[in-house]
Amino acid sequence: MSKKVVVLAGDGIGPEIMDAALVVFRELIKIKNWSIDIEELNFGGAAIDHEGSPFPEKTRQACETADAILLGAIGGPKWDQATERPEQGLLALRKQLNLYANVRPITISPVLTKFSPLRPEIASGADFVVVRELTGGIYFGEPRSLSEEEAIDTCSYQRSEIERILHFAFSLARTRRKKVTSVDKANVLATSKLWRKIAEEVAQEYPDCQLEHQFVDSAAMSLIKEPRRFDVIVTENLFGDVLSDEASMIPGSLGVMPSGSYSENGPSLYEPIHGSAPDIAGLGIANPVSMLRSLAMMLRESFGEPEATGWIEEACNAVMEDGIFTKDLGGTASTQEFTDAVMEKIRRYADEYTI
Repeated sequence: MSKKVVVLAGDGIGPEIMDAALVVFRELIKIKNWSIDIEELNFGGAAIDHEGSPFPEKTRQACETADAILLGAIGGPKWDQATERPEQGLLALRKQLNLYANVRPITISPVLTKFSPLRPEIASGADFVVVRELTGGIYFGEPRSLSEEEAIDTCSYQRSEIERILHFAFSLARTRRKKVTSVDKANVLATSKLWRKIAEEVAQEYPDCQLEHQFVDSAAMSLIKEPRRFDVIVTENLFGDVLSDEASMIPGSLGVMPSGSYSENGPSLYEPIHGSAPDIAGLGIANPVSMLRSLAMMLRESFGEPEATGWIEEACNAVMEDGIFTKDLGGTASTQEFTDAVMEKIRRYADEYTI
């Protein structure tokens, strides 16, 4: 049976890094003789321009029937005054597919340690995951309003939403070092008080795992002071948004960090954690590693292909170990040159595989 991957290149540098990922993906499809169809569709600002909506019905239907979704990046100043912004399309996509769990792995490989803004002895060896609840909280709460004199946003969580994301985090921790750090603001917020209470309850079902609580401001400091102490961080939507972006700078660039968003029984979405970077769009200098690693996550998590996943991740590291870097990491390689170097490594791995 053929599988289907929906590709949403989006805006800014999205199409450039997506092109890099598709070159690799199509080569792997050929090497591995997979039966996978790729459907490319408009999304975000590009969809506003071409179809009048950031999340057109055709795209919606394709995503609902996909086996996995690859997203580049969305947004840009061009659509700041649009009736519907590109970001509204992304929120609608998450809600439509019930993508409740966002996973951002933060791994500092030896080749990236020198790029970290932290001292090597602090950053080296950091390896943790931020699990962010993605469909509840202040981004979706009602009521919300904006006037010249007052603005209202509502942060709301149901018990079932909190339980679901905590079970996800503990299950993930069982495959790692079995430590869960639940981040909240339980000294101030009602939602956090409920979150902490439920975290204690859920932890009883995972006696092999350690649970600790940390206030969000303390967690933000600890990520910089001692990132190696973390294994699995789980938190609500807004806190997770901020903390995962902070954590993503530990390797020195947003351009190397992937993410996956998961539902209970539908397709998963894989995307870089960075934005559309409109200031460098079209210059051919965007770092494709985040998109390539997002492709690797998709192959491992949605298609059960650990070997191909390993090829991509090893190739990206090997290319950087060869001293080939894009501008964000102080190098001179173009997006195309970096991708070509990755492809050369992958073809070599494939040749060894077929011998």
